[in-house]
Amino acid sequence: MILETDPEIQVAAEAGDGAQAVDACRRIRPDIVLMDIRMPVMDGLEATRRVLATEAPPRVLILTTFDLDEYVFDALVAGASGFLLKDVSPEQLLAAIRTIANGDSLLAPSVTRRLIEAYVRDHPATHEPTPGLDELTARELEILEYVAQGLSNSEIAAQLFLSPFTVKTHVGRVLDKLKLRDRVQAVVLAYEAGIVRPGSKQPHIR
Repeated sequence: MILETDPEIQVAAEAGDGAQAVDACRRIRPDIVLMDIRMPVMDGLEATRRVLATEAPPRVLILTTFDLDEYVFDALVAGASGFLLKDVSPEQLLAAIRTIANGDSLLAPSVTRRLIEAYVRDHPATHEPTPGLDELTARELEILEYVAQGLSNSEIAAQLFLSPFTVKTHVGRVLDKLKLRDRVQAVVLAYEAGIVRPGSKQPHIR
């Protein structure tokens, strides 16, 4: 009902469990999928993996009741473009869908960073070589660290005295060099590679 109030959004299908969601995505090939984490038959994590493994996959937005659900982190690692708590307002839900549809990821610093840091504390960084990381310039590495802290392009621009367009260009190059889909995957990589440590507040160039 909420989605149908927006003339730019068409609800292509609904599914009662993860298996139905995967089947619907294969048949209908939607642009965006709102994926619940806890579902019968197949949970949202496995459904997300299968949906994103298809050719020209949709972008997945995770819906969850819990802001520190370990499965949410796993879904982000699997390639989801962000997540929302189920108590978001209708306006926030519609705005999130537009954000994802425009090719960006949905990073809420107050939730996403806590989620990832909680996971990393239980899964220490391996510091194994990350393909493409040594190709980043000092500026690009600095940008990546700010992105990992959940800062927007405008906030990064203010910190580094750059234009938002310049920051956007740097972020694009970082994603391209690291072969990442979006900012969410960049955040995950930064923590897993030990570039940013849980609790860090300011970037530190290595």
